[in-house]
Amino acid sequence: MKRRWKVLIVALVALGVLLVINTVVIDSETKPGGVTAAGARIVELSSVDLQIVDHPATDASPASEGAPLVLLHCYACSLHWWDQVLPLLNSNHRVITVDLIGFGGSEKPKSGYSIPEQARAVSEALNGLGVRGAVLVGHSMGGEVATAIAEGASELVSRVAVIGTPSTHEQAQLPLLGRLIYAPVIGEAVWRIRPDRLIRNGYESAFAPGFDFEAAFADPDQVIEDNRAMTYTSFDRAAAEADRFTDGGTIAARITATGVPFLAILGSEDQIVDTPAAAESFEAVPGGTVRVLDGIGHSANLEAPSDTAEILLRFGGAAPGPAALEAGTGKAAGSGGEAGRGRGGSNGKSGQGADRGRNSGAK
Repeated sequence: MKRRWKVLIVALVALGVLLVINTVVIDSETKPGGVTAAGARIVELSSVDLQIVDHPATDASPASEGAPLVLLHCYACSLHWWDQVLPLLNSNHRVITVDLIGFGGSEKPKSGYSIPEQARAVSEALNGLGVRGAVLVGHSMGGEVATAIAEGASELVSRVAVIGTPSTHEQAQLPLLGRLIYAPVIGEAVWRIRPDRLIRNGYESAFAPGFDFEAAFADPDQVIEDNRAMTYTSFDRAAAEADRFTDGGTIAARITATGVPFLAILGSEDQIVDTPAAAESFEAVPGGTVRVLDGIGHSANLEAPSDTAEILLRFGGAAPGPAALEAGTGKAAGSGGEAGRGRGGSNGKSGQGADRGRNSGAK
């Protein structure tokens, strides 16, 4: 019996040592930037390298081209999460998609994952591309980055739209198993051995229940590719920094302070964000517009690309294009926008939903 206990103790000590070594190795991992999308390039910035795809407007003349659209993806995602909606936006608008620090083809450093640092990197890249008066569109965490850019680089921004972004992190909640992977030591161990099936299951909450998200991507394994592209540090720190950002001020309050026209697109079947609470927060933004799409979850850009594009084009179409800005005839950043502060409803199919009451149709 004593021998068995000795063997068990030795085994537990050995396991503990392995877990500690694994934690150190996983936490110190970094990855350089690398092209992972057609037409992309790695932009070398002062602090980090970002993957960016710059899509010129396909059908517009210089005089008629609308304001540039900058699309910022969600947490644990990549610029491929815009692939369905991008062609619907690109006819009259230059569209720029970006992989944020730590995701997709962008660099994964040891540090530098705060939302202000993300915003500064994107702002530097946009300045290098000569972008002015852009409509920033952020999905989930990308909405926080868009907000931070509007706070710190007003000349870059004419409008801000968010998709599935809560105003505070208390309005969002991951499933229990999703939270377990952030636990010290345990998280690094799970990260080391995570199978593809576990990764797929982890992304289910980013969509409405039953939505076939694999079919929404050109590559059915896109979520697996996005997950394995990250380091544990980028995965862990980006989540913590997103929470920290709203601790310092809600998205609604920050947007209100910038004065830029604002749009929030939310889903009635969002499994991550408390849609009624987020909608109530955003309805307090002066002149802001909130749209809740019936039957849609956290990722309207993939679940209802046509409706999402229609809403974004209506919102962004009021912003002055490059020619107007060059001529000095563009409107001020805080003018225009969709009228009123009501919530438009949509059934996620036709894009022609009628206006509804504040909590109608919400999960």
